[in-house]
Amino acid sequence: MNASRRSGTTDELGPGEPARGGPDLLATLLDGMDAALCAFDADGVVTHWNREAERILGWTAAEAVGRRGLAGWAVRTADAAEVEARLMSVMASTGRQVHESALLTKSGGRVLVRIQSAAVRDAAGRPAGVYCAFSEVHTQIDLERSIALSEALFENASWGVVLVDADLRPALVNVHAARALGTGRTAVLGRPLGELLSQGVEELESALTHVLAEGAPPAPADVWVSVRGEEGDQRRCWHSGFLRLASPLAEEPAPLGVGWLFQDVTEVRRQEREAALLRFRSQQSHRAARAAAECEDPREAATVHLDFALAGFADHALIDRTVGGVAADGPGPVRLVRTAETPAGGPGPSALTGKAGLPVPYGDGHPAVQCAERAASVRAAAGALDPERARAWALARQWPPDAVHALCAVLRSRGRTLGVVTFLRGAGRGGFERADAVYAEDVAVRIAAALDLAERWEETGA
Repeated sequence: MNASRRSGTTDELGPGEPARGGPDLLATLLDGMDAALCAFDADGVVTHWNREAERILGWTAAEAVGRRGLAGWAVRTADAAEVEARLMSVMASTGRQVHESALLTKSGGRVLVRIQSAAVRDAAGRPAGVYCAFSEVHTQIDLERSIALSEALFENASWGVVLVDADLRPALVNVHAARALGTGRTAVLGRPLGELLSQGVEELESALTHVLAEGAPPAPADVWVSVRGEEGDQRRCWHSGFLRLASPLAEEPAPLGVGWLFQDVTEVRRQEREAALLRFRSQQSHRAARAAAECEDPREAATVHLDFALAGFADHALIDRTVGGVAADGPGPVRLVRTAETPAGGPGPSALTGKAGLPVPYGDGHPAVQCAERAASVRAAAGALDPERARAWALARQWPPDAVHALCAVLRSRGRTLGVVTFLRGAGRGGFERADAVYAEDVAVRIAAALDLAERWEETGA
């Protein structure tokens, strides 16, 4: 025997010589199928019957093979002629036929199955029999529903659906997700998430890794990301749910990837955040007014308003009083004297520095000077400077060295400019926005009223 025969191949076997293990291999293949299978010869005698057919109907292969037709045991006698006619008619046609029939179980019950049948042909191409694959209708319907659901999610869903493989790269995306990622459905496939997102990648990949290892989290979560785009990065909030996908064919759970479903809730979250911030600031203003009302010294009331405003708003604050008039009220350069400030080096209540003192050496064009001259709020920021240059920027403006964002609000009362209140933020906070300026102006009105009262009190000696 040559090497080819010894290795089990059949390409050099002589005519009529059977392949080694052929019947055993066929039986193993039939019994390992997920679908029930039976076969008939041209006379309608059952020739094959696998384990899945036994599981569904209860008849063993020994009981089924050799029977002629299905009447009286697998099909009711009254229905047998119609069922057998359908099955055997496939020998006279090409392709497969699909139909549903009610079969009998060994215990006497009935089960509705979906049957796919096709002709078996001999070496000359003549019909030699029929093979049938069948499964319970509800199982087939469940499969079709799963397929239909999958196709609907990836075509028509109004939320993003992404299938991420075990390497954390998108393997499938639907139209909505591709639009949210700013790319086409095929362009995103196989690309690292870091090429699609500039911020939030670490958090998202950590969530995907956790799902692969531990399973889906108990509830959806908000994930803030920045999507790369031609017009710059766009900050978005995606309300995300995750599902671990495992192979149903593996003996042990083998994760195939993660199903990631998300909705864009950016505007909703921003509105919620703005509403919560407005609610907090209103409560702070209310508490500050009640606390200031208990202060005998109006100057102390001014620092109370400042301290309540700092919470969650800024890291440092300064109050500078005008001396000698300002451009908005009369001739002469702007001169500002430090009246109160938060302690250097750490949080704490603002401290009065005294009603008299030397002017603060602010240079021309200083934000506080501009604020007093214009009688309007002024914002300033160090920008994208390295830490040393940002420190120098703050010190040159007579501010704490860790300040990188500034907001100056004018103190006005009875048509006069009394000074400037300056709020400062460090690098750990974002810059001041328009809504912050509105809040600072509201605080400045309260501080200005307290300082004006203190001035009148000192003038009258009351």
